[in-house]
Amino acid sequence: MRNVAQPGDRHRVVIVGGGFGGMEAISGLARAPVDVTLIDEHNYHLFQPLLYQVATASLSPSEIAWPIRFLVRARREIRTVLATVTGVDAEAREVILGDGTRVPYDTLILATGARHAYFGHPDWEPVAPGLKTLDDATTVRRRILLAFERAEGEPDPQARDAFLTFVVVGGGPTGVELAGAIIELARSAAPDFRKIDTRAARVVLVEAGARVLAAFDEKLSAYAQQALERLGVEVVLHHPVTHCDAESVTFGDRHLATRTIVWAAGVRASPAAEWLGAPADHSGRIKINPDLTVPGRPEIFAIGDTVSVARPDGNPVPGIAPAAKQQGGYVARMIANRLGGRGALPPFKYRHEGSLATIGKRLAVIDFGRVKLRGALAWWVWGFAHIYFLIGLRNRLSVAVSWLWVYVRDQRGGRLITRGGDRHDTSET
Repeated sequence: MRNVAQPGDRHRVVIVGGGFGGMEAISGLARAPVDVTLIDEHNYHLFQPLLYQVATASLSPSEIAWPIRFLVRARREIRTVLATVTGVDAEAREVILGDGTRVPYDTLILATGARHAYFGHPDWEPVAPGLKTLDDATTVRRRILLAFERAEGEPDPQARDAFLTFVVVGGGPTGVELAGAIIELARSAAPDFRKIDTRAARVVLVEAGARVLAAFDEKLSAYAQQALERLGVEVVLHHPVTHCDAESVTFGDRHLATRTIVWAAGVRASPAAEWLGAPADHSGRIKINPDLTVPGRPEIFAIGDTVSVARPDGNPVPGIAPAAKQQGGYVARMIANRLGGRGALPPFKYRHEGSLATIGKRLAVIDFGRVKLRGALAWWVWGFAHIYFLIGLRNRLSVAVSWLWVYVRDQRGGRLITRGGDRHDTSET
């Protein structure tokens, strides 16, 4: 690979994945002498931290996602391709698409993200969807709202209770946020039903570990659990799920009838390591070099949830949006330096900007290291931080108004039951 671009010679950069890392790399390459091809199986860039709010009807999909072509419309050097990548021919330096098309590259950035991990039970996915895409969020929303509708028309008390029982598997930020949001949605929907009281809905959060929000300070973790329990969420710890189907879930020695299970227990990296034959950890994440290149392939970078990179203390860099953005920016600078003949950058160093999780519409926890916040103040800081990172004034205003309406009136405008796109739907049975 050439380290210095020749006059009139445009270096070809292919980016697989239009998430936080991929889009940050595109932004960082704005002044570099490169032609960029961005490949993604979706046509939108998603603000994934707020997916659970689409799933619980607080926000609409268009408020947290933007068409990729719209975002890069002013960048004539960028070509976008809507396709699924099925492999990489590293020797030929080509990305292989699902239809057999090959896209050549000089430098490749893999920002392919992660998928749900069911710990050896892929058969659980149809009955316990997770939250990674807009399709996932609208599927979960549909199942929650349909559960209320089915309960309204169900004469059998036991079957009705099963429809009004919601199980969230996993006590990380997504699980905690989902559990709190589901119980608040149930309470806000109560005036709309005649035969049932949705305020009696049962929300159970199942965590295999010793505490919820395990990555947070222990005091914040304990506060989060207490806040969930005050909301009415049943928190079950030390109990991994051992079975789930369309009508029940089993954890430990407990068997619970439910028609709605949401999976937030773990993730597995995309198959990028398999494409390259690269070393990977137990979750399939590529074990990359300190400069974010794939071992033995200096022309291939990998970032975000698809990689495992250690911090100075030996702990892995967390799979969160700020980490992916930092990695995307670092890779862009590395490429620009190579092409400009300026030499390599020092190894990537992650700057932790804090951990945030909301518990309910007035409760949150924030861990900035030395500074830790909880309660209503943390909720306001959480809200302003998320609005700030949204793209575009219209979306910031729209989300702010939606949240204000929920806060003041306790009404959710996204309670729509859509029937398309649920390839794993079991709600009709």
